Amino acid sequence: MQDFVNENGLTFTNINDEPGEIFARFNVPYQPAWVFIAKDGTVTTRIGVLSDEELDQELTKLASS
Repeated sequence: MQDFVNENGLTFTNINDEPGEIFARFNVPYQPAWVFIAKDGTVTTRIGVLSDEELDQELTKLASS
């Protein structure tokens, strides 16, 4: 996993959930997946690749909540 992160220059936090505990908690069946947690605790899970625009939209929603 770390090789993939390094090769693609990813600068955001990536986790290795080998036991699957975090994936199960947020209902993530496979990678890639994104879990966005708002200040009020509302969870939005997006499965699959997000474009830069889609990621920006999700982060803008979080910033305004």
